Amino acid sequence: MDKTRPAEPTTPAHEQVYRIIRARIMHGEMAPGAALTLRGIAAEFGVSMTPAREAVRRLAAEGALVLSASGRVSTPALTNDRIEELACLRAILEPELGSRALPRVHSALIERLQAINSTIDQTIVKADATGYVRANLEFHRTLYLRAQSPAMLALTETVWLQSGPTMRALYSRLHRKQASEKHRTILAALRVGDEPGLRLAIRADVTSGLRMLLA
Repeated sequence: MDKTRPAEPTTPAHEQVYRIIRARIMHGEMAPGAALTLRGIAAEFGVSMTPAREAVRRLAAEGALVLSASGRVSTPALTNDRIEELACLRAILEPELGSRALPRVHSALIERLQAINSTIDQTIVKADATGYVRANLEFHRTLYLRAQSPAMLALTETVWLQSGPTMRALYSRLHRKQASEKHRTILAALRVGDEPGLRLAIRADVTSGLRMLLA
């Protein structure tokens, strides 16, 4: 072993806990209003209370967890007003990200998006609601990364975090047989460089699920 070589950096315990719980919430692996405890988090991850507390603090700051006045920690259970607000945010942010990504779209990216759509179809056949949410977000994130707008993407992911548990609950009740037709409209707009059409398709896609909850 080369002792002159610097040690590999390790991820702090609170960061590991934060990332795992964040992914669970965003992908709907936790139900709306699900309760958590610092003691339970610490026990699950084999860490002290301090990393657990820091992870919860960060997630609460992002709106991924809710802290009550009594100290209870839970995932968001969205009211109709909150659902409407999150739908409006997605309608503003995501078409803009798609528009910014469009000049950097290439055939390999479109093929990748088509492959993700096929994965979405497979999750529907398996009635895998969590897998559906995960693959659906991957479809959007893969496109939006081409926008090279990290601040805007971070804001969008915060919205995804807050709506993850509720969207999973919605998708588990739907009886779809294939991926959203709106995804195919998005792909069609990308192929021909139709920026107005892309904006309309993304706006329709990202708000339709949330608005179903209001019906």
